[in-house]
Amino acid sequence: SPSSSSSSLPNPNFNPLLTFSSHKHASLILPSLLFHLHRCEAMSLEASLERRKQPQAPGTGNGNGVVSPTPQSLSTHRLRLQPKEDHKSESYEDLQLEFSPVLFSMLERHLPPNMLNVAREVKLQYMRDILLRYAPEGERNRVQRHREYRQKIISNYQPLHRELYSMHAANFFVPSFLKAVNENSEESFRRIMSEPSPGIYKFEMLQPQFCEKLLSEVESFERWVHETKFRIMRPNTMNKYGAVLDDFGLETMLDKLMDDFIRPISRVFFPEVGGATLDSHHGFVVEYGIDRDVELGFHVDDSEVTLNVCLGKQFSGGELFFRGIRCDKHVNTETQSEEIFDYLHVPGHAVLHRGRHRHGARATTSGRRVNLLLWCRSSVFRELKKYQKDFSSWCGECQREKRERQLLSIDATKQELLRREVKSPP
Repeated sequence: SPSSSSSSLPNPNFNPLLTFSSHKHASLILPSLLFHLHRCEAMSLEASLERRKQPQAPGTGNGNGVVSPTPQSLSTHRLRLQPKEDHKSESYEDLQLEFSPVLFSMLERHLPPNMLNVAREVKLQYMRDILLRYAPEGERNRVQRHREYRQKIISNYQPLHRELYSMHAANFFVPSFLKAVNENSEESFRRIMSEPSPGIYKFEMLQPQFCEKLLSEVESFERWVHETKFRIMRPNTMNKYGAVLDDFGLETMLDKLMDDFIRPISRVFFPEVGGATLDSHHGFVVEYGIDRDVELGFHVDDSEVTLNVCLGKQFSGGELFFRGIRCDKHVNTETQSEEIFDYLHVPGHAVLHRGRHRHGARATTSGRRVNLLLWCRSSVFRELKKYQKDFSSWCGECQREKRERQLLSIDATKQELLRREVKSPP
C-alpha cells in the first residue's frame, strides 16, 4: 500500500495563511482563504444568533443610559468575497503579529461596510479573531519554531555558490526548455516533452554546470552540518538522507522556479488538480546509494504537481516505478496494466507528474544518485477538494467506476427497451 510522503515541518496539511508573504502570493491565496473565512464567519454568526435567543445580562453603559458598542456588535456582517477596490487599507507593518502584515492589509478591503472606517485596532481585532479560528495555536507555534530554525541556519551557513540563490534562467536551464517556456503554449511545451505514460512528462531541463554547482552546494551544506553538529530536518518522513533547500536560503530561487516555469506548464497539463493556482512549494534534494537511502517505498507525494530532476552523479538502478493516479479513497486500489510505467533517470532531465500519481524508487545498486524535487501545492485546489466526492477528472479508479456505472446504465436502458417491446402488442 502506498504511504503518504510528507514534509516534516511545517504541518504537511498545508495552511496558506501561515506562509503568506507578498502581494503576489496574496492574489493566488486570497480566493481560497476568503472562501474558508466566509464559512468560519457564517458559523460564528449562527452561534451568535443562537446566543441572542438566550436571556441577556445587562449591557455596558456610558453613564447616560446608552449602551456602548462592543466588538461583537460590529461583527454582525460577514466578510466580502469581493474586495472594495477603492478602499485604502491601513498599514500593519509596525506591529508584531502572528500573521503577515500583508495579509491584514489585503484582507481589510474585504471587511463589511460598517467596519471599513472604524479605528485600526478595532479592524485588527476583528480580522485577527477570524484568522485565529483558521490557524490553530498549535499549528502557528510549529510554523514559528520552523521559521526560527530556518533563520538560525541562514544566519550561520555561508553559501558556496551565491549565484544559485537567485534565479539566473540562462545559466540554469538548457536553451530548448527556456524557449518553450518563453513561448508559453501547449505546442511549445510538447515540442520538448514526451508523454511515455498518461500524465507523466519527461524533458531535458538543467544545464550540467548548474547540476554540478547545486551538488557541491548541498555537499558544502552537509559538511557545515557535520562540523557544527547542527541537527537538521530531513526532506520528508521517508528519506533519511538529503536536505531541504528552502531551509538554507534557496526558497526565493525555488519560488521563481515554480512561479515562472512550472506553473505555466502545469496550467496546461494539470488544470484539474490546481496546476494554474500553484502557490507554495517544498524544495529538497534526496540522496541514494550504498551509504545513503537505497530505495524509496511506494507512496504518493504531498503535492499537487511534482517536479523531479536528476542532478547526477554516476549510478546504476534507481528507476522510478509509477502505478496510477489515485484520490484518497482509492489510494490502495489495484493497479491496472495500462498504468504500469518505469522511468530511468538521466542527469539534467526532469519528470513532471501529479503528486497523487503513485510511485516509488527501485534500489540504487551502485554509485550515488542525487535528485532535486519540487513539490508544488495549490491552496485553492486543497480548499475546493474538501467539498468534492467525484475525482473522475484525474483519479484512475474514479474513472473506472464511472465507466462501469455508465455501462450498467446503458445495459439497464437496453433491458428496459427490450422488456417494453416484448410487452407491446403486435
